[in-house]
Amino acid sequence: MKVATPKELAHDERRVAVVPDTATKLIAAKLEVSVEAGAGAGAFIPDEAYEKAGARLVTHAADLVNDADVVLKVQAPMPSEVELLPKGSALISFLQPATQGDIVKALARRGVTAFSLELLPRISRAQSMDALSSQASAAGYKAVLMAGERLGKFFPMMMTAAGTVAPARVLVMGAGVAGLQAIATARRLGAVVSAYDVRPAVKEEVQSLGGTFIELALETQEGEGGYAREQSEEFLRKQRELIGEHVARSDVVITTAAVPGRRAPLLVTGDMVKGMRPGSVIVDLASETGGNVELTEAGKDVDVNGVTIIGTRNVPSTMPLATSQLYARNVANLLLHLVKDGAINLDFADEITKGACVTHDGEIVNERAKQVVSAA
Repeated sequence: MKVATPKELAHDERRVAVVPDTATKLIAAKLEVSVEAGAGAGAFIPDEAYEKAGARLVTHAADLVNDADVVLKVQAPMPSEVELLPKGSALISFLQPATQGDIVKALARRGVTAFSLELLPRISRAQSMDALSSQASAAGYKAVLMAGERLGKFFPMMMTAAGTVAPARVLVMGAGVAGLQAIATARRLGAVVSAYDVRPAVKEEVQSLGGTFIELALETQEGEGGYAREQSEEFLRKQRELIGEHVARSDVVITTAAVPGRRAPLLVTGDMVKGMRPGSVIVDLASETGGNVELTEAGKDVDVNGVTIIGTRNVPSTMPLATSQLYARNVANLLLHLVKDGAINLDFADEITKGACVTHDGEIVNERAKQVVSAA
């Protein structure tokens, strides 16, 4: 079975779906691995490392993909890439059906069996394939470093001959994987950290990392698989009213709230931003899906009365070596789960296979994807 990994074409994507270690793992499973020359360059992985691992280097994407049984990518394919995929081949990547509906439809028309990593079920058997979590952990870590670079004060308390400097106050909104990593990183840097989440069950995790959990007089919003469920506008309005004073007291606010396949919930209004002290920093990790902050501009830094809102897209890609290594392991584990006796074996009675599969046999087969694509 031939497994191909092309270069990523998205301008801000530096990750790669196969690294030398996972190439070796796939080859050991009797798979033939090919990589487009230069595919790992953005992640500081030279072509020679792939060759040493036993992968075959191919100069042109068309030659790489035209006879592939499986194509591994990070981002959803561009329309030009979809046209190169052989009918009956399989694709594993982030597909983002909510924003890539046309691509999903094109994959179905092309007869490609496509798997989307963000649709994997949240079950213990799928943990080693959970790319959402591996990439979110990196994003939460990097968000704190981004905030620290722009903040005009120390994170830790500093005792100097000139006097004592109070520590920075960091508020993390959303205590999922990204949020918990942000809490841990900010605490390691010495900040005073508080966190809020609509799921009271995460209180102990926040506290175990040294953060203070903010409790608001609101009903729980626990959804399936440990995710927060999509909230009503009335709930969000009440939430914003109650959280406003905590935002105003913070030097740094990091927002991480997201519901897979949906627009990011609005947590911080423009008025709340204007109530923060000049010099404060907000990092909105949900900028690509609409943003948790009303004044966020995806891909830009915005100054609002001296408050900096960082809307960097694709934060995991700013740490491409580490995130490629993690992502490639997730992809390899999913691929090997799907392979039996050297070929793709689709068992739709299996929860992982059924949950992650978006298109098959000319149709969109995933119900969540079908709903968001038809609603787009």
